[in-house]
Amino acid sequence: MGLFDIIQENREGKNLIKIIVASGSEKPYYVKKYGMSDKGCFIRVGSASEPMPTAMIESLFAKRTRNSIGKIKSPNQDLTFEQLKIYYEGIKKTLGQQFEKNLELFTEEKKYNYAAYLLSDTNGISIKVAKYKGINRVELTENNEYGYCSLIKATKQILDKIEVENTTFAKITSKERIETRLWNPLALREAIINSIVHNDFTTEVPPKVEIFDDRIEITSYGGLPQGLSIDEFFEGVSVPRNKEIMRVFRDLDLVEHLGSGIPRILDVYDKTSFRFSENFLRMTFKVSEEFTPQVTPQVTPQVTPQVTPQVAKLIIALEHELGRDELQLKLGLSDKRSFMKRYLIPALEGGFVEMTIPQKPNSRLQKYRLSDKISDEFILQIIPQVTEQVTEQVTEQVTEQVTEQVQKLILIMDNGTKSAGNLMVDLELKHRPTFLYDYLKPAMEKGLVKMTIPDKPNSRLQQYRLSESGKQLKEELKNK
Repeated sequence: MGLFDIIQENREGKNLIKIIVASGSEKPYYVKKYGMSDKGCFIRVGSASEPMPTAMIESLFAKRTRNSIGKIKSPNQDLTFEQLKIYYEGIKKTLGQQFEKNLELFTEEKKYNYAAYLLSDTNGISIKVAKYKGINRVELTENNEYGYCSLIKATKQILDKIEVENTTFAKITSKERIETRLWNPLALREAIINSIVHNDFTTEVPPKVEIFDDRIEITSYGGLPQGLSIDEFFEGVSVPRNKEIMRVFRDLDLVEHLGSGIPRILDVYDKTSFRFSENFLRMTFKVSEEFTPQVTPQVTPQVTPQVTPQVAKLIIALEHELGRDELQLKLGLSDKRSFMKRYLIPALEGGFVEMTIPQKPNSRLQKYRLSDKISDEFILQIIPQVTEQVTEQVTEQVTEQVTEQVQKLILIMDNGTKSAGNLMVDLELKHRPTFLYDYLKPAMEKGLVKMTIPDKPNSRLQQYRLSESGKQLKEELKNK
């Protein structure tokens, strides 16, 4: 089944219906009865259909896509799709018993294909989001992998991560406060989804996202699809490399309509943001230089330090040079990933802590110490954030009032934002009403979880995050 879209447009006061048909990758198409011949293949000339010349038939056939994720057999035939079902249920759609056939997840031999493998609950594909200090790839500060699960879940996790990284900047004038983001959020979302949907997964090379001080780079493998020129690419001509994946992304409203992504990006960034090669397509978006960060706290006795409770605890614990394991032990933390994400990395990025061997960040001899930014006055100001009295006062009041379900929800949430569908997947829940009434609603009523768009509670872009009291409760629950 080909991909197509029907949209309504208004031009010069007239309502029009526009039909967009995606170009196929298996040309020439022909009438089965006559086969691939001048009797079975036709070309449109004006309003008439003319027999296709033999030379054109041979040329198109030579350019056919030999391998596609629809034709390649999945390396694992024992596949499950619970995550995919949850996402469909989240938009009030139900996958029937024949959904594998309807979504074209079988090869011609009735085996699961590679598209099914990518959409299944467990696979071997992960997408990396790397963060570097500076403008080159010398000093890696963060390396996250999103995958080994349904491609839909991985995509949403990446979008959540980038939403957190896309910091808001502000410029205050005499008349108003003007806010913007590091990168245009709509263009960035389109670029990430485009890189995933059109990536050539037949080589098992996934796309990647890299964040630098001055830019973000999104790279997908495969270059331009066969038969698509650069001019056509910029015009929004759609030649889906992975039509099975595109179908699911459209069903789940991750893409709006065919060919809309690149024009949206070009509304904000120019064509020089795109780099084409034989095997790769890279999109580079520069950091906005128009505005300065909303908050760049100066550590002086007159300014209250802007640090999280976790970073404050680490600063208090770091009396002298300590290794990572020593720091974790001193803080009473067993989860390395949580320690790195919530304690050490923010402390390093904030300039509160520094490495003893900065030129070799991954050295086994690496230790950490307080930077010159930390003064006695600074420590005196942050001590209230880590005293037991404050923590117990907040957590004691909250812990007594929350149910087991709410505690489970709090424990699976991190410092980022997540959609209701993602939270259900993490909790391994399939029944949306149960999630809403037993988990999400009571957590919000207790002030533990907040909406990212509170004035539009039913928005399809709605996400949820932990409040400060929710974060403190999570720490208390983890330390039980």
